[in-house]
Amino acid sequence: MIDKTITFDKFVRWMLAGLLAVAILYVLNYLGGVLLPFFVAWLLAYLIYPIVKFVQYRLHVPGRVLSIIVSLAFLVAVIGGIVYLIIPPMVDQFEKLGGLVTRYLHEKTHISNFPLAIRTWIETNSQAIQDVFKSDEVKQALSDTMPKLFSFIGQTANVIISVVASLITLLYLFFILLDYEKLAAGFIKIFPPKSRPFWQELINDVERELNSYIRGQSLVALCIGILFCIGFTIIDFPMAIGLGIMIGIMSLIPYVHGLALIPMVLLSLLKAADTGQNFWIILASAVGVFLVVQLITDMVLTPKIMGKAMGLNPAVLLLSLSVWGALLGFIGLIIALPLTTLIIAYYQRYVTKEAGEATTPEASHANGQGQAGTAAPSPPATQCATEDMAEKQPE
Repeated sequence: MIDKTITFDKFVRWMLAGLLAVAILYVLNYLGGVLLPFFVAWLLAYLIYPIVKFVQYRLHVPGRVLSIIVSLAFLVAVIGGIVYLIIPPMVDQFEKLGGLVTRYLHEKTHISNFPLAIRTWIETNSQAIQDVFKSDEVKQALSDTMPKLFSFIGQTANVIISVVASLITLLYLFFILLDYEKLAAGFIKIFPPKSRPFWQELINDVERELNSYIRGQSLVALCIGILFCIGFTIIDFPMAIGLGIMIGIMSLIPYVHGLALIPMVLLSLLKAADTGQNFWIILASAVGVFLVVQLITDMVLTPKIMGKAMGLNPAVLLLSLSVWGALLGFIGLIIALPLTTLIIAYYQRYVTKEAGEATTPEASHANGQGQAGTAAPSPPATQCATEDMAEKQPE
């Protein structure tokens, strides 16, 4: 039997490692506002890099700089097209709703000019209004409201700071994409040489599971968007295509598309006021479409597509979403599937010692390299050599 006695030297090293980890976490927390734009830019670069690589080597666009510009222009065009399909129709629908509300109030109150009526009422009751503002209750309400007002102003300032940070994020994104291969290859060098094999395997496994998750969830979101567009078109629901696209985009994060019930209620109210149909019948038909699509998603799309992509049994897949969602809330839903698959893979590799192509370090290494063409490359030396050869190809 192997002697696992804990020596004083091991104890000291473990203590120092623990203190170093705590110090790193403290520094990251303290510098979170500064580091966040960089980490966001790195994530975006990870997602955009396959497009840049395709544009540079497949479309033969000369130079990395021009390839980045073309890729970003393409993404901006796609996002702009989606926004054009969603925002203008939504603005038109709400303007129509405002007109219907104004017409309804005019029919009920027989007032043709509401701003003039409000101003006349204020002039007539000015003394009563002054007395109200001088009361102790109103003063107390104002004293309670002012801190909230200043808090709102502070949040507005945070929004402005976020806009500035987004510009910094774009600069980070450009320069990371410019030398992505070198940065990815050099990342592993921050770890001690003895522990690099473990971290290399971990990076490869995380990359493989993240690639599978992104592809699977994107396909699920595409199917959900198409189903909602078809369903809303069948029941002649307002803004059917735009609302379906919006729900599909929201479905990139599991179960977030449930928030679409809010615009569904407003659009049902608009259609009822515009056509004279019963509001509850319109809303019930829209909710029926939502429930049917949700049932198809839970019973067919998620188990089949995500189960196959992540290598999880449908029951385990749904359980992982429930558990991680309960533990970490919104963030848990995002990381549930890749994290569960990673935990199972490492349990099979280091605890049960199960042999298999998907759970061996060599297979993970090969899988990580095999997906370099579809996602950001991991740092192994073989892949770096491949990237260097690709860089030397004639443009």
